Amino acid sequence: MRLSFVPLKLSIPLLFTSALTLMQGCSEAPQSAQPQMQPAAVMTLIASKEDVPFTIELPATLSGSKEVEIRSRVAGILESRNFAEGQRVQQGQSLFTIDLVPYKLAVERAQAALDGAQASLTQAERDVTRLAKLRAEKSVSQRDYDNASSAQEIAQTNLAAAKIALKEAELNLEYAQVKAPVAGVMGRENVSEGTYVSGPDILLSQITQFDPIRLRFGLSEREQLQMRQDAENGLLTLPEQGHWQTRVKLQDGTVYPQIGQVNFSDVRINPHTGTSEFQAVIPNPDLQLRPGQFVAVELSGAVRQEAIIVPQRAVLDNGTGKFVYVVSKNEQGMSVALPAPVQVGEWITKPENNQDQNFWLIKSGLKVGDEVIIDGMARIFFAGMPVTVNNSDNTTINAQ
Repeated sequence: MRLSFVPLKLSIPLLFTSALTLMQGCSEAPQSAQPQMQPAAVMTLIASKEDVPFTIELPATLSGSKEVEIRSRVAGILESRNFAEGQRVQQGQSLFTIDLVPYKLAVERAQAALDGAQASLTQAERDVTRLAKLRAEKSVSQRDYDNASSAQEIAQTNLAAAKIALKEAELNLEYAQVKAPVAGVMGRENVSEGTYVSGPDILLSQITQFDPIRLRFGLSEREQLQMRQDAENGLLTLPEQGHWQTRVKLQDGTVYPQIGQVNFSDVRINPHTGTSEFQAVIPNPDLQLRPGQFVAVELSGAVRQEAIIVPQRAVLDNGTGKFVYVVSKNEQGMSVALPAPVQVGEWITKPENNQDQNFWLIKSGLKVGDEVIIDGMARIFFAGMPVTVNNSDNTTINAQ
């Protein structure tokens, strides 16, 4: 039996040739080019100095401008209460009535005493006039004339005392009507009708004056020192005599329309809080503001001199501090975004395009002429990234 074999020397070159052809084909395949990152489109503004309003917002509490205890100056039976609890009353309005009969009788008695004193004086004057003629004729002694003159003087004194007694009686009658010393809102009654009131030691009620109303708040010693230093360095102009303009912001964020003014600042520093107390008075004609409310007070009237400000959204925070992106040229002359660390101050609110916008005061880190990126920061993925400035649509700066 005869077997046939395929020579191995013919198959090896064929495999080698095929492998070589395959390798050449792979090496000749075109390589895909990596896409280049496009410059980020951004909006910018040029840093400049300007005078801007300086405002402070602080928590505050409201209290009545006057809180008066209602007491009777005279004693007697309380006949009536002439108001409803919580009612708004006017100055001079009768709130309680003490039994008036005894005080009316006292007025009549004092009036009668006054009439008697007037009559006595009239008689004494007649006697002096008559004795003066007789004395001139030497018909009476000097002693009689002197006695008549003394009686006239005593009658004049009695008349003056009677007038005072009548005024006192009339005043007690007025006091028995217990009138409101100020305009305000009444509290609860503490004494019911029919009760004997012994005088001022009995508290009848309370009245709180809501218009105007007082704001009380504290300003820290550190902030006051910083403001004084800025004022001394010409960076800040403070209101004259510390009369800040005040506005109230309610809990829901609405701003109360009336404007008040700071009228008191305590020179003492509270050792527990590190603040000194301020007080402002604000009109409250509609009684929208009530004592005990917690509100925010905005102090205005100061001016930052030659300040650099940027929209709040332009200031970023990387965890180690705040910074902004500024446009700069790299070695190839391309516009790139570079981070610039900044130190910020307070928020600045100023009108822009018919609406209030919020800005950061830049205390350091920027100079006049720096081109600050204010929009498109989310498209900047690394420092030195190329950017394209397009301010054609930058008609409104929506500070956030």
